[in-house]
Amino acid sequence: MGSATREALATSRAALFVPGGTTDLATGESLFGAGRVIGSSSQLLSALGDASADAAAKVTLVRAVFGTSVTPRALDLLAAVVSERWSSHDDLLAGIEELGLRASALSASAGMSIEGELFAFGKTVSSDAELELALASKLGKIDAKAALVEKLLAGKVSGQTLAIVRHLVQQPRGRRIGELLRQAASVVADQAGTSIATITSASVLTPAQLDRLLKSLQERHGRALTINQVVDPALVGGVRVQIGDLVIDGSIATRLADLRLQLTS
Repeated sequence: MGSATREALATSRAALFVPGGTTDLATGESLFGAGRVIGSSSQLLSALGDASADAAAKVTLVRAVFGTSVTPRALDLLAAVVSERWSSHDDLLAGIEELGLRASALSASAGMSIEGELFAFGKTVSSDAELELALASKLGKIDAKAALVEKLLAGKVSGQTLAIVRHLVQQPRGRRIGELLRQAASVVADQAGTSIATITSASVLTPAQLDRLLKSLQERHGRALTINQVVDPALVGGVRVQIGDLVIDGSIATRLADLRLQLTS
C-alpha cells in the first residue's frame, strides 16, 4: 500500500463520522454498487482514479453519475473518497469497498456478529470444492454468482452479511473467495474495535481452554479479540494462532517438521 493510499484511507474513514447523515445498510449497499459501476468502466475509473486531476471536478463527476442512484450519505462518502489521491486505480476501488464494509458494520444491531457469519460461510465454501468453483470461477456469470449467494444465505444470515458476500463475489478484483471473506471479516471486526484471532487446533478446545488463550492473546495483542476456531487433525497437537499478519505456531506438526529439517541439514 502506497503512502498516498494510506493517507486517503485515513481521511475516507474519518468521513464516516462526519455529522449530517445516517450510515445504514442502504449506504453500504450503495457504496458497493457504485464501486462495481466504477470498476466496470475503464473510462470512469481512469477519470476518478487520476491523482493529478482536480478534486472538485471528480466530485462533480461522481455527483452527476450517482446523484440519483445512491443514498445521500453514500454520495457524500463517494465524494470524500474521490477527492483523495490514491496510489492506484485498484486502491481506489478497495477504498470504496472498505467504506461499504465499515458502513455495513456500523448499521449492525447489538449482538450481531457479521464477522462470525462471514467466517462460517468461508468454512462452508472451503469444504465444498464445487461451491468454491461456482463462486470463484472467472468463467461464471456475475449475476449467477449473486443469485447463488442469495439462495444460500437469504434468511440465514444478517442483511449486512448477505450484502457483503453478494458484493464480494461480483467484484473479486483478482482475490480468491477465502481471501475475500477473511479480509471483509477483518475490516468489520476493526470497525467494531476488535481484531480476529483464528485459532487452529487438532481437536476442539474446551470453553475454559479458549477463555485462557483469549485472555493471554488479548494481553499480548493489547486489543479485544474475536475468536474463530478451526479444527485440523493434521496439527497433531498444540495450536496455531493467526491475528492479521501475526502467526504464532505452537503446533506439534510444525515442531516435528522443524526437527526433521534440523536432522537433514
